[in-house]
Amino acid sequence: MLEILSNPFIMRAIIAVILIAFVSSSIGSLTIFRGQSFLVAGIAHGALAGAALAIFLDYYGIIPGMNPILGAALFGLAMALGIGYFSSRDSREKIDIIIGISFALAMSLAILFISMIREYAVQAWGLIMGDLLLLTSVDLVLLIIISSVTVFLVTLFYREFVFISFDEEGAYALGLRVMLYNYLLLVLTALSVVVLLKGVGAILVYVMLIIPAAAANNIASNTSNVMILSLVFALISGLLGLAVSLVLNVAPSAIAGLIATIIYIITLAARRR
Repeated sequence: MLEILSNPFIMRAIIAVILIAFVSSSIGSLTIFRGQSFLVAGIAHGALAGAALAIFLDYYGIIPGMNPILGAALFGLAMALGIGYFSSRDSREKIDIIIGISFALAMSLAILFISMIREYAVQAWGLIMGDLLLLTSVDLVLLIIISSVTVFLVTLFYREFVFISFDEEGAYALGLRVMLYNYLLLVLTALSVVVLLKGVGAILVYVMLIIPAAAANNIASNTSNVMILSLVFALISGLLGLAVSLVLNVAPSAIAGLIATIIYIITLAARRR
């Protein structure tokens, strides 16, 4: 046991799971409250397209040394802010369509760029699949910074975020700067998605950000309990997934996703009973 914990790769993975759980508890819960869970998937695939473009620019020497995470952040932020802009002008039904179109566009661009970078495509596929055990010290530092900023701002503006999530018109009537809080929340969501991209991959970002919060929302009695239970469910999924992956030699993010889904099904059944 001590030998396993002394392994730097495993220790970084454990720390990353704990940080991801806090991000899931804060951003994931607010996304569930707003009924925009598909937004996370759209931003994740937008970030993937940005990362693939960065690899493409570096591969062909257009922008040598371009960091894929930087490209992912730029695309993710652009998609989040674009959706925020249109959401202030259209109905919720149209916003769902906009998110769907953005998702399709991002996936098309990602596939296009990946098909053009040939042997370097393995970098892009790494971002699609993700692997907690391959996180570097730089990845972990970035995750610590973004997670800390996210949790701090969500805690600082908790009442405002919850208010606009449930009653945006009432928030306007009380004079709250609704658009400012909306854009801030979108930026935090985009940054959270980009950071999680390296650890769990574009596919499972949605799983780790949304499913624990959705499971908590099934059985919690108030918003605070949703965040607390979301944190617990994310920790269980991540740590248990990591432990199982070490025994079976499989991807930890995939096992974590399966465990999170099982937890959701259990809470859904408990809610119905």
